[in-house]
Amino acid sequence: MAQSSYFSRIFGNSPVSPLQKHIEKVVLCVEELIPYFDAVMKNDWGQAGKIQTKLVKLENDADEIKSMLRMQLPSSLFMPMDRRDVLDVLQLQDKIANKAKDIAGLVLGRKMSLPESICSTYIEFLNRCIDAIRQAQVAINELDELVVVGFRGNEVTRVKEMIEVLHTIEGETDKIQIKLRAELYKIEKDLPPVDVMFIYKIIEWTGDLADNAQSTGNRLQLMLAK
Repeated sequence: MAQSSYFSRIFGNSPVSPLQKHIEKVVLCVEELIPYFDAVMKNDWGQAGKIQTKLVKLENDADEIKSMLRMQLPSSLFMPMDRRDVLDVLQLQDKIANKAKDIAGLVLGRKMSLPESICSTYIEFLNRCIDAIRQAQVAINELDELVVVGFRGNEVTRVKEMIEVLHTIEGETDKIQIKLRAELYKIEKDLPPVDVMFIYKIIEWTGDLADNAQSTGNRLQLMLAK
C-alpha cells in the first residue's frame, strides 16, 4: 500500500502518466538534434558540444522517470491495461532517447562533417523521423482517455487513426532514407572509407528513431486488440 501511495504522489492517479511524462522528455531530447546538426554543418563544434550536453541531460531526465516507474509501478493495476504493456511501451520510448544520444555522441566524438551534397536530404530525413516520434507522443497522450472508456468505442478508433498516420510517416522516412543512401553512394568513392562507414551508421541510427516510434505505435495497437 505504501508503495502504491508513493507512486500516486509522484505520478498522480493515472499509471499511464509516467509514460506521457517520459515521452515528453524523449521528444524534447530528440528535437535537440535539429539545432545540433545545424551547428555540425557549420563546423561550430563549440555550439554542437553545448547542445549535446543539453541533449544528454534530457536523456538522463527520461532515464530517471523510467527508473522510478520500473521501481514503483504496482504489480497489480486496477485498470484495463496490463503492467507488462506499460513497461514494454516504456522500453520502446527509451530506445528513442538512447539512439538520439548515440547519434550526437558519435558525431561529436569524431567531429564528423556530412558531405555538403547530402546535407539537405539528411535534414529532411531527420525532421521526418522526429515527426514520427511526435506522432507517437500524440497517441501515447490518448492513453488516459482510453483508460476512462475501457479501451472501447470511438476513442479506440481515434487512436487507431493516429497510429495509421504514424505508419505513413515512418513509410516516408524509409523512402527518404533510400534517397539519402543513393546520394551518399554517388560520392562515397571521393571520401575516406572510414568516414563513409560512419556516415552510413548515422543514417541507420537516424532511421532507427522512426522505427522505434513505429514500434511504439505497434505496441499500442496490440493493447487495443486485447
